[in-house]
Amino acid sequence: MTMRTKSSPAATEETASARYEDIRQLLYTVLKQKRVPQGLVLLEGPLAQLFGTSRVPVRRALSLLHDEGLIARFEGRGFIVAKEAQEVEPLRIALTRELLGLDEQEALVDTRSTGEKVLENLQVVLSTAMVFGCYQVDEQQAAQHYNISRAVIRESLMRLRDKGLVEKEPYSQWLTGPLTAREIADHFEIRASLEPTALRKAGRHLAVDWLTASLEKAQKFKGKQLTAAELELLEEDLHVRCLEPAGNKLMMQILRQNQSPFIVTRIFYDLLAIPVETAMLEEHSLVYEMLLKGNWELAAACLRDHLERAQVRTLQRLKVLSVLPVPALPSFMERR
Repeated sequence: MTMRTKSSPAATEETASARYEDIRQLLYTVLKQKRVPQGLVLLEGPLAQLFGTSRVPVRRALSLLHDEGLIARFEGRGFIVAKEAQEVEPLRIALTRELLGLDEQEALVDTRSTGEKVLENLQVVLSTAMVFGCYQVDEQQAAQHYNISRAVIRESLMRLRDKGLVEKEPYSQWLTGPLTAREIADHFEIRASLEPTALRKAGRHLAVDWLTASLEKAQKFKGKQLTAAELELLEEDLHVRCLEPAGNKLMMQILRQNQSPFIVTRIFYDLLAIPVETAMLEEHSLVYEMLLKGNWELAAACLRDHLERAQVRTLQRLKVLSVLPVPALPSFMERR
């Protein structure tokens, strides 16, 4: 079976098919809620520019909306917001986010390939499963579940192996978990040994604007319930992006493979739906404050202190998770 790549025609067609449904659904909601005036002319070009796509998915989306009776063809180019054969004066004005009642900052269409979306979802599934035991991943069933080639599933699993989320022995199945207290302690020992050293080297290379924004973000999140993406970004800012300017690629590779502390934290907050602990955010903020003052030694000491405290919290969270019911997992995940 041939793996699809981003540059192949198959991959382009696959991505376009996913985008047209996103565009159709968004416009469907706008039209049903009557956010736009009757008679508005919808043209492929301006809509493609608005959504950041080619005309192909826009054309398909408009065709489907026409089939559903939400827009009509007329004598001019494009479609018009009206019922078929309804007498409405065409309204030709610029198609903007404001006109459609859409958020000015939010990405309107997920432009990632299907493979990238599958990778992200697989990461969530594996990281959730490993907290609750040892699970086997069936490649063929996973391919059927995501309606994608087995080669793409295998490539995703190999990339997740590099993050330490799954393992595969020669001629055997893919396995994830179990995540134990001993393993978490080992991961924290590695991070506590490497991260402060990296921060001492990286500190002078970090931009003041970025540090200020990171500090404001940590303070803004106090008392709030965060999404998994927000929590992951918060952790990556301190434990990855802050350290990258140190310039040690091998060290960063090791740190990226030690993800278990972040996994437990994400699953904990995701299942219990509670605000993030203020203590964690204050510890993050203190590191940024020391970096902004140019005190690399104290920043490194604050980071080490944060990791020591985080280890205690993470082990406590793992105990809580051990008594909770196992979340529903896809059929391609089999408990061992």
